[in-house]
Amino acid sequence: MEEGKKNIYERLLRWRERHLSEKNLILILAFIVGVFSALAACLLKACIGWIQRFITVFLIQDGHTWWYLITPMIGIALAALFVHYIVRDDISHGITKILYAISQRKSIIKLHNTWSSIVGSALTIGFGGSVGAEAPIVLTGAAIGSNMAKLFRLSQKTMMLMIGCGAAGAIGGIFKAPIAGLVFTLEVLMMDLTMASVAPLLIASVTSTAITYIVMGMDSMFSQQMIEPFVISRVPWYILLGLLCGVASLYFTRATTRLETWFKANVRSVGMKIVAGGVTLGVLVFLFPPLYGEGYDVIAGLINGDSLSAYSSSPWMRFGSQGWMLIVYFVAVILLKAVASVATNGGGGVGGIFAPTLFTGAIVGFVFARILNTAGAYVPESNLALVGMAGLMSGVMHAPLTGIFLIAELTGGYHLFMPLMIVSVMSYVLILVFEPHSIYARRLAQKGELLTHNKDRSVLTLMHLDSVLEKDLQTVPPEMELGELVQVIAKSHRNIFPVTDADGKLQGILLLDEVRNIMFQPRLYRRFTVRQLMTSPPAVLEDTMPMEKVMEQFEDTGAWNLPVTNAEGVYLGMVSKSKIFSSYREVLVGFSDE
Repeated sequence: MEEGKKNIYERLLRWRERHLSEKNLILILAFIVGVFSALAACLLKACIGWIQRFITVFLIQDGHTWWYLITPMIGIALAALFVHYIVRDDISHGITKILYAISQRKSIIKLHNTWSSIVGSALTIGFGGSVGAEAPIVLTGAAIGSNMAKLFRLSQKTMMLMIGCGAAGAIGGIFKAPIAGLVFTLEVLMMDLTMASVAPLLIASVTSTAITYIVMGMDSMFSQQMIEPFVISRVPWYILLGLLCGVASLYFTRATTRLETWFKANVRSVGMKIVAGGVTLGVLVFLFPPLYGEGYDVIAGLINGDSLSAYSSSPWMRFGSQGWMLIVYFVAVILLKAVASVATNGGGGVGGIFAPTLFTGAIVGFVFARILNTAGAYVPESNLALVGMAGLMSGVMHAPLTGIFLIAELTGGYHLFMPLMIVSVMSYVLILVFEPHSIYARRLAQKGELLTHNKDRSVLTLMHLDSVLEKDLQTVPPEMELGELVQVIAKSHRNIFPVTDADGKLQGILLLDEVRNIMFQPRLYRRFTVRQLMTSPPAVLEDTMPMEKVMEQFEDTGAWNLPVTNAEGVYLGMVSKSKIFSSYREVLVGFSDE
């Protein structure tokens, strides 16, 4: 039976090769990926909604807010056990995984990612995890695109495009924002916009959005009627808000990164992670209920003039809700959102920082507006809450265009373009001074594993040191006498000889030019040894070194050949600049081909 399925599959591939060009196949697959991405997004949102309604109706009602202490840990525990015992793979940091797959894994994303992130994030967020569903659904869409391309045995370049289609479809579907889906793929996944890529990306994004409209209705995510027209006199306030969003973005990025690093280093076992993350999140959610879940209900309240709904269920309500008390409360929420998100993911939950970014941005904008209004300068709080969302997205994700178009599409209010652009640009410019890479790309960039719009760096990122490693050089021991060395030289076709000890560790290199003047004098054959004739290499490369660092070593030393060792110093081979240039050209041709 398996043989019969294989024959049908092979016949299908042959039929496609004869009757369907790759260009037309890509367009068809983009449509299919868009459909499945939308269905995945709708399923995830529905699952989260079902779990949250169950908790709200049967548990957190009639003032029983103490359940906030328990439900987040339940969600984290279920998600962590699901990942540890069923998936048996790390599915956190979905967008970072996509970037890594594009840069280092030949655009291959595992098949289980088409469903595992949906289950894990639904359990996490439904029970109150303070993260977002967007990164998991983007990973799901990208996995659908990658595996669809793999099914039809398409090239790596085309697989990269299909990953982009899945991501665009996921964003377009979950937010009902087709333009944001396209722009997100270009800005965050750093894919180049070409005539060959724009059509499939648009097809996937528009198709996914249309399917979501059919399944979930035509309403915008934050439909409201309180947006006020743009007034030129408020430009200084928008500039200040943009700078404030840049500072908040810097805090969110660094706090998240450092807390994650601390959590990984100090909390090891699965059980301890669940307890530490669950207890931390439960306490935070109990004291600050807006930290519960994605927080979109809080955002909707802020932009519709209902800030007290997020405050009324808090234990802090007993201290009053007037004047500066509400401002202090929301400032605390801003500072603690990063902690809550890290506690969720660090404890074993599955979710992203997309929703926390929008949530934090909305509160930053609201707090800034409330402070101005308390001081007597009237500004519309709804407007500033909305543009604050774009400001945080621009700073944290380094995606100003995505922030602008997403907020415009989420609200159906395109007349906010000027404030959105001012705040987004100011936040983005400020964050670039301190953080050259987005929160998604930061770790990959530090390792030299990030594919960027810079084609030179991108090509080097796609290259690997082992692909240019030359192992045909004859090694010689340091005790070898000149007479024996001459015999080795006579049989070799290279003019460089790595010197290694009995354990294979590199001691130095011997160049033919160093012995040319004495190699034909037999009287010296027993007088000199390799140790006396060898020299130290200009630099030694490690086998884990990224190609960008390798090229830096060649440029700094001016060398044409450099030895490669492992971490223990064992010699592995040589790398020549000419070999790198040859490989570079091959990769560049494939990378640039449209």
